[in-house]
Parts: sequence; structure tokens; C-alpha cells
Amino acid sequence: MIKAEKHGLIGHITLNHPEAHNALSKSAMREATARLDTWTDTDIRALVLTGTGKSFCAGASLDELGDGDWDNNPLTALCDRVEAFKAPVIAALNGGVYGGGMELALACDFRIGVTGIRMFAPPARLGIHYEARGIARAVQRLGPQMARRVFLLAEKFDDEALLQAGFLDRLVTPNELQSAAAEMAETLASMAPTAVQGMKRTILEISQGRLDETAAKARGAQCFASDDHQEGLAAMREKRPPEFTGK
Repeated sequence: MIKAEKHGLIGHITLNHPEAHNALSKSAMREATARLDTWTDTDIRALVLTGTGKSFCAGASLDELGDGDWDNNPLTALCDRVEAFKAPVIAALNGGVYGGGMELALACDFRIGVTGIRMFAPPARLGIHYEARGIARAVQRLGPQMARRVFLLAEKFDDEALLQAGFLDRLVTPNELQSAAAEMAETLASMAPTAVQGMKRTILEISQGRLDETAAKARGAQCFASDDHQEGLAAMREKRPPEFTGK
């Protein structure tokens, strides 16, 4: 159900259960979370998350919604890991985004969608109060009024509405999705990793209202003292692409 590969500095995770719209079982969510954990100490500089078939993800499998205790929600844990992953994560949305699939997409740093994409979160129609941390993610990314439309009205959004609302950063044809995601990932991988990863963390802390200014200043000082900073300056003077090592 989950395919994970690493090619050079770029990781790829593919949700591979198209007959179920890539709905995630608890075991699949734990598998994806574990993979992110194993990649934490690698040299990955960008991660692409996508799906197979007509849908990106339909969230948690409906077959398991009434099964067991969801106090320790594995979907929330997976989204937390994606959000906090050291390198930027690109959601290459190959198709429909439904329920918890929306939260998984919002946990990513960037979202590229295909023309014809649809988004819909049905908890209110199922008598479900969506996980509070997932609602918070939607409020942080989209604003409280958009979150009301998503969760209270269970409104369905098409591709243009998602682009206008800021859910999507880019809208491309299905044939362009793979190359668009690869181009963005390669751009991220070409940047100084300590600076990118430090600023990703600072942006996340600010968006959540929990900025640690001392830690952010320390990350800034680390970058100024790095070999990559000197390489960036040298490359600019010499009018050539920089070659960053993460040191």
C-alpha cells in the first residue's frame, strides 16, 4: 500500500491502493510514519508525496473508523511527521483529495494539483467530529472561514476554487504533474539544506504561534558560520551555480 524510494537527495512516498482511492489503513499509516522516521537522519533535501490512480488519498479507511480506539489517531501522527519532517515535502496531488487526505496534503509544505482535482471532507455528514489538530492545520493553512466551509458545510471544491483558496500552489495537467513535482524537488535540493530546513522549522513555529526566538537565532547563526554560506557567496561572485554540502 505504501511505496517508498530514495533517489539521490530526493525521497518519494507513493500511496498505492488505487482501488480504494488510496484510503489508508492503520497499518499503512504506521508504515508511512515509520519510513519518515528512518529518513530523518539521511541526506534527503526534498520529499515528494503522491498517489496512484484517480485519487490522491481518501483519508483513513472507512472500514476501520469504528474499529478500536482512535484517541491515538495514526492519521494525526502521520500528518504530524510529514509537517515536522526536516526537509520540505511536496504533495503531488494526482487526483481527488477526500477526508483525511485533505489533512495529509495540508501537512505538506507545497501542493501541486492536477486539472479536474476535487476536494471534499465528509465528517459532518458521517456524524464525526474531525480531529482537533487536523482542524487546526486547516485553519493555519487556509484560514478560519475556509475551514468552516470545509468542515461545517462539507463543501466540495473544484480545481480553480482550490487554487484561489491557496490550497494549491500550482495547477498543472495530469501529464505535467510528475515533471512539475520533480522540478520543484530539484530546486529545493539545490538550495543550502541547513538554511532551508532551519527556515521551514521557523515558518512552522510562527504559523503555530510557538516561535522559539532563541532557537531561531541559533539556526540563523549556524547558517552564517557554515561552509555553505561561504560557497553561496563565492558562487554569486563567480556567477556559477552553488554546490552546497550541508556543512
